[in-house]
Amino acid sequence: MPADHGDDPHVRQALGAYVLDALDTGESGRIARHLQCCHACAAAYVEVAEAVSLLAQLDADDLLE
Repeated sequence: MPADHGDDPHVRQALGAYVLDALDTGESGRIARHLQCCHACAAAYVEVAEAVSLLAQLDADDLLE
C-alpha cells in the first residue's frame, strides 16, 4: 500500500513559506515534487496561496478595523 503523502506534516507546515518563496532551493524543490503527486497537499497549497493573495490586498487601515 502506498504512503499517504497528504499526512506529511512537514510538507503542510512549509506551504506558507513555499508560497512566499521563503525556502531554499532544495526544500522548495522537494515540496514542488510532493505537490505533483499528492492531491491533498496540492489542495492545501491552493488554499494557502489564495489566503496569501487576499492578505496582499489589505493595507494598514484594513488591519486596524
